[in-house]
Amino acid sequence: MRSVGRAGRFAFAPDTGRLHMDGAALAVFDVTPEEWKGDAATLLSRLLPGEAGRLEALITRVVSRGRSGYGAYVRLRGRDGAVRWVHTRGGIRRDAAGNVRWIIGVVRDAGTVLLRDPAPTDPGATGRADPGSPAERADTTEGNADDADGTADPDAAAVAVTEETVAALARARSVRDVLDLLRVRGGMDRLGVIGLTLGLVEAGRIHVVAEGRGAGPVPELLYTRVDEAFPMSEAVRTLSPLFVIGREEFAARYPRLWPYIASMPMTAAAYLPLIARGRVIGVIGLLYREKRRFTARERNFLVMLAGGIAQSLQSAMLIEQDHELAADLQKTMLPRVMPAVRGLRIAVRYRPARVGRDVGGDWYDAIPLPGGRLAAVVGDVQGHDTHAAAVMGQLRIVLRAYATEGHEPGAVVQRASAFLRDLDTDRFATCVYAEVDPTTGWLRMVRAGHVQPLLRRADGTWRPLPVAGSLPLGLSTDLIRPEHPVTTLELGPGESLLMYTDGLVERPGVDPEEGAEILLRAIGAPPRDEGAAGDESVPPVGSPLPAGSPRPGVVDPADPVDVEGLADRLCESGGNPIDDIALLVLHRERDVASVPARTACLRVPAGDPDALSRSRRSAREVALAAGAGTECADAVETVTGELVANALLHTSGAALLSVRVIGSGTTGRRLRIEVEDRSSAPPRRRAAGEGAISGRGLLLVDLLADDWGTDSRGDGKVVWCEFGCLPHHGAAEAA
Repeated sequence: MRSVGRAGRFAFAPDTGRLHMDGAALAVFDVTPEEWKGDAATLLSRLLPGEAGRLEALITRVVSRGRSGYGAYVRLRGRDGAVRWVHTRGGIRRDAAGNVRWIIGVVRDAGTVLLRDPAPTDPGATGRADPGSPAERADTTEGNADDADGTADPDAAAVAVTEETVAALARARSVRDVLDLLRVRGGMDRLGVIGLTLGLVEAGRIHVVAEGRGAGPVPELLYTRVDEAFPMSEAVRTLSPLFVIGREEFAARYPRLWPYIASMPMTAAAYLPLIARGRVIGVIGLLYREKRRFTARERNFLVMLAGGIAQSLQSAMLIEQDHELAADLQKTMLPRVMPAVRGLRIAVRYRPARVGRDVGGDWYDAIPLPGGRLAAVVGDVQGHDTHAAAVMGQLRIVLRAYATEGHEPGAVVQRASAFLRDLDTDRFATCVYAEVDPTTGWLRMVRAGHVQPLLRRADGTWRPLPVAGSLPLGLSTDLIRPEHPVTTLELGPGESLLMYTDGLVERPGVDPEEGAEILLRAIGAPPRDEGAAGDESVPPVGSPLPAGSPRPGVVDPADPVDVEGLADRLCESGGNPIDDIALLVLHRERDVASVPARTACLRVPAGDPDALSRSRRSAREVALAAGAGTECADAVETVTGELVANALLHTSGAALLSVRVIGSGTTGRRLRIEVEDRSSAPPRRRAAGEGAISGRGLLLVDLLADDWGTDSRGDGKVVWCEFGCLPHHGAAEAA
């Protein structure tokens, strides 16, 4: 038994006369693959007399007028003798000279239809065509409602609306799209429709999801049982269209419903079951004004319209189900709760693609680190399928593991890249990785093939962050030679860092930089300060970081930034509907008692004779800028020299020195010195002889510093010390 709604594809080459049909298209015409020899005459023989000529005339007219496509309903007689409707829609493909090269389209089985008017004594009666009776001619369209001779067809409106609506519904991707098309673009007002109700069948009940009378669905009628005395219930029970003529008949047959529509100027109603693949999925009700009868052809096209709505609705429901499944799968692979880190506020969002059914490879993560620091990462695995999602889940876990082991940002990304290569997958990934210290705002970032992050200043203006780029993950795998440079910046009090995937800023025909500008305008962000070019420069390696300076604009000390609201606005305003989006907003809370602190970050090469003196001088400058006295600055300079010298003498390779002020408020300000090297062996204090010129370094550190120790950093270590000789903020400002 053939099912209504099956569809197949065809391609016709006019210059050769060859017609290509897939198996589903042959089934629509009730032709077996064995019978099919590529000859159009085999299909035309199935059509009722006159239908082939009418279809040919329509296509000829469409081609001569330069149209790009056509749509038509034709009738055929199957092997069992039953007359059925077939809907065909084709697109015209021309060459550069304008000659038609291909006609490519689809054919769909529209089922049997009503072919004769009901008896005058039974205005609501319906009937099926007798296979032997003469079938009434169906109309075809090419964008107008008039016949070739210019005479208006009285049923042309029904024909045009049916064709236009079915064509528009084919593009619907959600149930909401179907509803909007019916109410806004369906052209129902051209048929005299003043009320439209759509219900979905759910577990023996009809759930009204759309009601076109303006006030929305009546609460007590939002859910009704299929066995109740309502017209929609009757259409679902009988699986047949229901037509009601006259207000008196409606009031007599459905007294429970009548009080809700009695105020409307309706004179007729049609209730059509929505049947897809042999199962009723819903029902649509149409209320008409100034209508006294439904002609046979009008009923035919209403039934066909219901068939098109049913197919689009079922397809939209399946797409929504797949979309929800993909989104749920993605969310299970992302962290459910963000860590709470003092001094930072975090907001994350993931939005699946609005078009398409596949799961994506975008992700975000936030990883708490020792010392109150935080690592944040946003990335994107190539592709939109379950394989991309699986790779994403593994990469997220690996990055988290390497970060918590203590590796510096470049090593974390480098090792993740090597891991992705060892997965033996054809996918690569991009990411941006940031490590932030909320007490100082010290920000170290790595960008592997990813879009540039954005910075929101404390005054609300935005600018791109100049983070050095490198190859995507999976393409750079050398663990010995660093391939992912680390950019050191400062996240000032009241500033926010935005890390995101390209779906947020990608738009057709627009580069990512311009897409970011469009996004920021969409959320009402003030334009960035184009004159502050120096604020966007990256400090050169080997020189101290510049002291923090006030950002442009007026800063509100109340710190009113709503990071959750900001993330919502960004997610809603951005993006490419065919791509998913992941974003992370990292906001450093403003401390009104704090003052900008100078920091230093230097790479100290092993063979540079001036490196040690530069290190000592930079540490002293930071201490003096923080308000330390001469005695404290001397101690800081001495200890820095000893720690750097130990790293250069007893390990291989360069050392990384950082000097910064930690702590905030009116108490607890300390100067912290860190020296990082690539040796995992801890330093040892030695007893120096009376005439020895070395061996006293750690003794001096222990004597001069208030606290010191060693932290493991993956394949290396960090030797650190702290000085508590800095004045409170009030004292520093008074000085």
